[in-house]
This record gives sequence, structure tokens and C-alpha cells, in this order.
Amino acid sequence: MITLNHTGVSHTVFRLLGIPGLEDQHMWISIPFFISYIINLLGNNLLIFIILTKRSLHEPMYFFLCMLAGADIVLSTCIVPQALGIFWFHAGKISLDRCVSQVFFYSSIFISESGILLVMAFDRYIAICYPLRYTTILTHSLIGKIVCIVLRSFCTIFPIIFLLKRLNFCRSNILPHTFCEHIGLAKYACDDIRVNIWYGLFVIISTVIIDVLLIFVSYMMILHAVFHMSSKNARHKALNTCGSHVCIIVLFYVPAIFTSLFQRFGRHIPPHVHILLANVFVLVPPMVNPIIYGIKTKQIREQVAHIFFPKQK
Repeated sequence: MITLNHTGVSHTVFRLLGIPGLEDQHMWISIPFFISYIINLLGNNLLIFIILTKRSLHEPMYFFLCMLAGADIVLSTCIVPQALGIFWFHAGKISLDRCVSQVFFYSSIFISESGILLVMAFDRYIAICYPLRYTTILTHSLIGKIVCIVLRSFCTIFPIIFLLKRLNFCRSNILPHTFCEHIGLAKYACDDIRVNIWYGLFVIISTVIIDVLLIFVSYMMILHAVFHMSSKNARHKALNTCGSHVCIIVLFYVPAIFTSLFQRFGRHIPPHVHILLANVFVLVPPMVNPIIYGIKTKQIREQVAHIFFPKQK
């Protein structure tokens, strides 16, 4: 590793190592990366196609699901092709501008997905607690205003571009990762990065943590309403409509939160464990989301069956 401390030289080109310590296994590691990415592209594009082309699915719940599928495609495309390039061709060279751009898009899409999951929780709350007023509450005007919550991701992440660009990266140009992260990149600067650390925490608390709390409150109110239903079948149906969303919430937030904590406080955790966990967050939810909704949602399941088995209904 080349170290250029206090020389006044600021690196403009970096080299991503992939998963340090497991270089000999890169070819094998690339297999699940490639398979999950293909499943992600096929599953989410199919989901978007079905929702956009079937008028019976032009409802708020499916519109939000379509947004989630699109975000999944963008999130994994920001990361996985580059990781495969490192594993297959040792193509880890990346410019500072491209690295900062990756931080911006990766972080923005992550916060956007968190906002979409919050909106979906609100949708389920209205559908279960106020079923007769569902269409009158979730009007096109309100949906348009709700979707604006996604714009907050770009507003909160945009300052990070300037926080990174102001730094002098004179420590090293070797990044032990498959992609660029905000704090992971900032640690290689010779300047004081406390502003980066505190702003990063502010972004997480003001977006993701608040989203998690609001989702938790929404589901507490949903459970309260469900267990006050007189019909057992009604309770089962209501809980079943939330099952897919709860699975996706767990898959999205658990690895994301652990990755963020390890990045800031996990000094004694082996680097390859942190890197693998960070990639699990990018690989697993985008791949599994369309499968979960395809299995758990009857309307989507029927449309998929009609596409692949047109003679069967």
C-alpha cells in the first residue's frame, strides 16, 4: 500500500481491491453476485412491466411497489457491475469524481428506498384502518405530494459531494472495498473529517431512523386495528396483506443499519466481514423483493402466471 502523508499530493484516482483477504476467492464470490443481479433485473423489470401494463393494478399500492422496483434496479446497478469488473478483470481503477458520484447515487437511492417503504407502510395503514375511505384519502394529488418525500434523499445527500471534494486524499489511493462509501472514502483524507462523520450521522438520523420509527408506529396502529376485528378471516387477510411489506422492511433495514454501525464503530471487525455485509444489502433485497411480492400478492401472481402460461388462468 502506497502512503503519501503530508506531501501535499491529493489523489484523483483510486483503486478498489474488492474483498481484501479473499482475493483468491473472487471468481467464486462473483457467481452469487452475477446470479443475484440477473434475477434482480429480470424480476424487477417484469414487476414494473406488469404493473404499468395492467390497468387493474393501477392502484396506489402497486404504484409504490413499482417505485421500489425501479429503485432496486438503480441501487444494484450502481454497485454490482463494478464489483464484477473487479472480480473478473481486476478493473478496480476509479477516478475521484466517479467515486464521489457513486457515493451520491448509492446514498440517495438508499434513502429513497427508505422513504418508499415508509409510504408503503402509510398505504397499508389507510387500507386496513380506513378501508372504505381508501380511495378518497389516497387521491392522485396526495400521492403526488407523498412521492415528494423521495426528493429529500437528493437534498440531504447533495452536501456530501462538497464535503468529500474539499478533502485532500494524501494517505493512500487503495480502497479495500467493492464500491465507494462516504465515510470509507473520507477516512483516506489527511484533513479533519469530523464534519463528514457528524453530517453522515445527521443524514441517517433525520431520514432512516425517523422512517423506521414512523413505520413502527404505523404497524402498531395496524396491529391495534387488526386485533379489534371481529372476523378471524378478516384478521388473517389484513395480516397477509402486510406480510410482504414486513419481510422487505426487515431485509432492507437490518443489513443497512449493521453496515452503517460497523463502518463507524466496528474497528475490531475484520474488513472482509464489513464488505460482505455491505454487499449483502445491495444484492439480497433487490433480488428478493419481486419474488416476495410475486408469491404473496395474488394479483401479481396471476399476471405472472398468465404471461408464462397464457393458456392457464
